[in-house]
Amino acid sequence: MPQLLTVRVKRPDHRAIRIWVPVLPAVLVLTPVVVLAVLGAVVACLMFGVSVVRAFGTGWRVVCALPGTRVDMEYSRTAVLVAIR
Repeated sequence: MPQLLTVRVKRPDHRAIRIWVPVLPAVLVLTPVVVLAVLGAVVACLMFGVSVVRAFGTGWRVVCALPGTRVDMEYSRTAVLVAIR
């Protein structure tokens, strides 16, 4: 499971903003939203005839594969760099 999310925003004035977000405390704070998302996913799986256990197993494998992922986005003179560790 990912442990740390690092977000760096490079702005046009050459000042970078760097934010470190520990994943576990963020998930614990957002638990009510996570519970609603899980319930919504269960309803969607039942509506579309997808196995709930298989869908959540696949989702968990995707989450466990996230460490080491890097996403770089650039628009005009602003860049956002996200690293998952």
